[in-house]
Amino acid sequence: MEKHKTITFLDHCIHYRDEGREHSKTLVLLHGFLQSQDTWSPYILSYMRTMRVIAIDLPGHGYSDNFGDVNTMEMMADAVKAVLDELDIEQCVLVGHSLGGYVALAFADRYPYYLRGLCLLHSHALPDSDAMVQYRQQVCETVQTNRAGFILSFIPTLFAEENKAALEQDIKDLSDQCLETRTEGILATQRGMAVRQSRTDVLERIEVPVLFVYGKKDNRIPIEIGVSQALLPHYAEVMVLGNVGHMSFLEERDYVKLRLKNFIDTCFF
Repeated sequence: MEKHKTITFLDHCIHYRDEGREHSKTLVLLHGFLQSQDTWSPYILSYMRTMRVIAIDLPGHGYSDNFGDVNTMEMMADAVKAVLDELDIEQCVLVGHSLGGYVALAFADRYPYYLRGLCLLHSHALPDSDAMVQYRQQVCETVQTNRAGFILSFIPTLFAEENKAALEQDIKDLSDQCLETRTEGILATQRGMAVRQSRTDVLERIEVPVLFVYGKKDNRIPIEIGVSQALLPHYAEVMVLGNVGHMSFLEERDYVKLRLKNFIDTCFF
C-alpha cells in the first residue's frame, strides 16, 4: 500500500491515503476519536479494487498536525475539503465514524454539492448535553495526567462485552494505534466536540441518500437517538446490529463491509 500523502492546510500538515485512483466511484473515510486512517486499512484493501478510497487523518490525529486549543468540526470539515480539492475530487460518498460523523455532518452543511451519499457510523446530529460537556472536561483533566491510562481503559469500552474475547487482538491493535494520538490533539478534539452545534437541519434538507449504522450494545450512542434521526432525511437507510457496540466496522467487519459497498454502489448508480 502507498505511503501517506500530505497537504498543507492553514499552515499545518494533513496526512491522507489515496488508493484505487483509476475508478470513477470515490469513497472518503473519516475515523473516530483517537483513531487514524490506519483504522480503515481492511476496508481500503477491500474497496480499492473497485473504487477510489481516500482515508484522512483528521487534525490532531494520526500523523496530521494539531491545529490549536480547539479543533472544531467546521475546521476539520474544511481540512477534508482541502484534501478533496487537492485531488480534484468533485463528488464522493462520505463515511464518518463517531467523531468522523460529526465532521461529515459539518462537511454536508458547508459543502453539500460534494456528496453523492453520506454514512453515519455510530454518530448523530445533536450537540453535547450538559452532562456530556462535563464528561469531556473530566476526560481532558484525566488525559493531562495519564494519557496512556485513559486510552487503554477507554478503547475496550467501545466494544460489546461478548465480542471482547474474540476481538482481543483487534482491541490491542486499536489501542496501540490510539496510543500514538498526542495529548494536545486529544484535548483540542474533546473541546471541539463539546462546542459543536446541532445539525439535525442538515439531515432534514440533505438531498443524497444517508445510511445510519448502529449497534444495540453501543454505550456511547443510544440507539433511539440514531434511529429517530433516520426519519429526517428524504432518503435514509438504517442498519441496526444486535451484538455490536460502538465499533460495528470491526465487530461485524464482513457484514458492514458488504453493506457499505452496496450503499456506495447505490449512490453512484
